[in-house]
Amino acid sequence: MPRARIAALTLATLAVASLAACSTGSPPADGAASAGPSESAVSDGIRTGYPLTLDNCGTEVTFDAAPERVVTVKSSTAETLLALGLGDRIVGSAFLDGPVPDWLAEDAEGTAVADPFSDEVPGTEAVLELEPDLVYAGWESNVAADGAGDRETLDSLGVHSYVAPAACKAPEYMPNPLTFEEVFAEISEVGAIFDANDAAAALVAEQQETLDGVTPDDRELSALWYSSGSDIPYVGAGIGAPQMILEAVGLSNVAGDVEDTWTSLSWEEIVDADPDVIVLVDAVWNSADDKIARLEDNPATAELTAVREERYLVVPFPATEAGVRNADAVADLADQLAELEIAD
Repeated sequence: MPRARIAALTLATLAVASLAACSTGSPPADGAASAGPSESAVSDGIRTGYPLTLDNCGTEVTFDAAPERVVTVKSSTAETLLALGLGDRIVGSAFLDGPVPDWLAEDAEGTAVADPFSDEVPGTEAVLELEPDLVYAGWESNVAADGAGDRETLDSLGVHSYVAPAACKAPEYMPNPLTFEEVFAEISEVGAIFDANDAAAALVAEQQETLDGVTPDDRELSALWYSSGSDIPYVGAGIGAPQMILEAVGLSNVAGDVEDTWTSLSWEEIVDADPDVIVLVDAVWNSADDKIARLEDNPATAELTAVREERYLVVPFPATEAGVRNADAVADLADQLAELEIAD
């Protein structure tokens, strides 16, 4: 995580991150204490001190108060706010990657997430009609002139923008590699933006508990993370959420040496790697069943060990990007993997 971004956080954010055991060890902001408060301080409630200034993907954003009207772009951002109990702040939700998970279904009822105003990246005019004070984007490209609006223009109109830090593209801001520490830090940072620090601390603690309950597989198995593509498959590479999840499960990524979040990999390379298992990303536009049919119909991939033995693990697309679903994805994939009978 970029040191400049961490140094810009307020004491409240640093305290929450510390209590959630996900501090990076970077120096606190000027005037901040070097250690977080005690557990009793959390029960008493930690309040965000405004104005709150953050360095977000290289753009300075200052919040004078907690946002009240938010447009979310991508599932990851909508689900983070729902998980923090902030669904009532969402006035518009767009470009969702699939239905919310069962544990957030009740939180989504009656909110804008239940009735997205656009199936794709919304245009600037459509966003501004909702009169938001914040656009919370899952990808940096979402806040561009041909999307929800470029950040400078939005700011000039009194609309803040915040990009999920895991999606920052500049080398000095892009996590390399992404870790759960960074995923939890975003939760804490969003909690600070909305003065929902206690909720953020509780959410991080719950997710850490989920991770702590997973015993990584020790069979030294290799895996292909098959995201999309037919002629040229698009797979999880070595520094993004797929790699982070695979490592937590105990699987070795056959594309783990590629320094990118996702990458193209030829079928020939996949056949040469002959992964022990294949993780199939289940998306509305490219389901896990579609991928299985493609693998079994292709004479070359049909001979892969994982295909012959039907060693498939399935993960929903919204859980493949950095966010509140990642910890559950680890637990679910670990359970699926444990059920596979793989001879030594």
